[in-house]
Amino acid sequence: MNDYLLLLLSGALGIGIADSLFFMSLNRLGAGLSAIVDCLYSPFIIILSILFLGEHLNLFQIIGVMMIISAVLTAISTKGRGKVSRDNLIWGVIWGVLAMTTMAVGIVMIKPLLNRSPLLWATEIRLFGGILSLYIILLLHKNRRNIINSLFSIHSWKYTLLGSFLGAYVSMIFWLGGMKFTQASIAAALNQTSNIFVFIFAAIFLKEAINTQRILAIIVAVAGALLVTFL
Repeated sequence: MNDYLLLLLSGALGIGIADSLFFMSLNRLGAGLSAIVDCLYSPFIIILSILFLGEHLNLFQIIGVMMIISAVLTAISTKGRGKVSRDNLIWGVIWGVLAMTTMAVGIVMIKPLLNRSPLLWATEIRLFGGILSLYIILLLHKNRRNIINSLFSIHSWKYTLLGSFLGAYVSMIFWLGGMKFTQASIAAALNQTSNIFVFIFAAIFLKEAINTQRILAIIVAVAGALLVTFL
């Protein structure tokens, strides 16, 4: 019973709350800047893993963490924000940091449980916890009627279904699998490689601006993630 409750709570934190905060950040920053702020996910996982799971980092891995943090600071400076307003930049970063913190807590708290549990079972229970928390959030939201109506838009179904299946279910299986079969700190650093694809796809499909500062920030962030993983 305790395992079920822990997975449900993890889903509520990591899906219901963290994803809501993430999308609030994404709407304000855009995919390119948001991908760089999301690099804080790895340091937060590492810190929590050291404090609560007894994992350890060597000198090079500590340097890698500092590189990731410096990349975020580089990306959010006025010069590197592109067309994002100062207000959206500040609040986008705040929501992004809160999202990564909540997501990190939600996954580290179930790491010991993952080591002894079937992967698909853990994924399903965690998803249920996320859905339940989102339902509660929806009931309390002042624009819940507009949100519900948007679900019935015939133009959005193909994106909603495909994004939900790939982004929520399939990716979560692989994500939890990484957490299950290796150290949380190492798996978190590997997760950061997704930022390469977000940054590239944002430029190709969303036509987001590319400047030298953003390119430098993502290179430093990914290099830091590699240091954390392989040294």
